[in-house]
Amino acid sequence: MMPRRRFARLAHLLTWARARLGDRERGSAVVEFLGVSLVLLVPLVYLIVTMSRIQAASFAAEGAAREAGRLIAQAETMEEGIAAAQLGVELAFADQGLDVDPASVLQVTCSVPECLTAGEYVLIEVRTVVSLPLAPDFLAGAVPTSVAIGADAMTAVSGFRDD
Repeated sequence: MMPRRRFARLAHLLTWARARLGDRERGSAVVEFLGVSLVLLVPLVYLIVTMSRIQAASFAAEGAAREAGRLIAQAETMEEGIAAAQLGVELAFADQGLDVDPASVLQVTCSVPECLTAGEYVLIEVRTVVSLPLAPDFLAGAVPTSVAIGADAMTAVSGFRDD
């Protein structure tokens, strides 16, 4: 009879301790949710930021090429057209929060030696490189840390120019 009594007392003591201390699993769902959320959300947020930056640069390059072509085609001289196109390129990238050197990203090619000849075409190429956000420099040798962005536009010089 004695061992039963001890067992009953031990069982009562364990029941009391569990009730007093609580369940060991209590609160672990919150910790697991936070851990999984960090593991999944941090890369997802980085992916969204990176893709947004690349899309903004793409959008800026496309707009810059189109507007640079229009500005050159409407200019009186090629020098005025290039100056206006460079300003347009700089503004297009600035609208997207990107800083570029317009002289280095803009390339103009003409279908004939005299670019502003009525009825001819001007090819505008805008090329730039967008660095990935938060990419450390030591990774540059192992993985790409930048993305090349480019856009082309071909604009016809008006046939109704006064030359």
